[in-house]
Amino acid sequence: MAVQASEIDDTLKRLSSRKGVKAVVILNSEGQAIRSTLDPDLTKQYGQLISNLAQQARSAVTTLDEQNDLTFLRVRTKKHEIMVAPDREYLLIVVQNPVETTQQATPQA
Repeated sequence: MAVQASEIDDTLKRLSSRKGVKAVVILNSEGQAIRSTLDPDLTKQYGQLISNLAQQARSAVTTLDEQNDLTFLRVRTKKHEIMVAPDREYLLIVVQNPVETTQQATPQA
């Protein structure tokens, strides 16, 4: 089932508007960026590196249990949190500042 361009654009806009989100990249099944909020060089770099990481994570999961599959990958660094949602046709990458999202979730006294 192919996703329409308008659905992809709506998803990109919705995610980009969330507090703390720094970038959103959507890749096709070949790892090529079809939408991104990053400049072309960073898009290419994130696309290649995160696509490879997701493939390795999927391989690890299925090696441990061949009836299992990767549904979500979350990597937290000192500066960012990278969330990856793999699908058959697309790979969604969201980069956010974890401090901003934590502050948003914490009630003010």
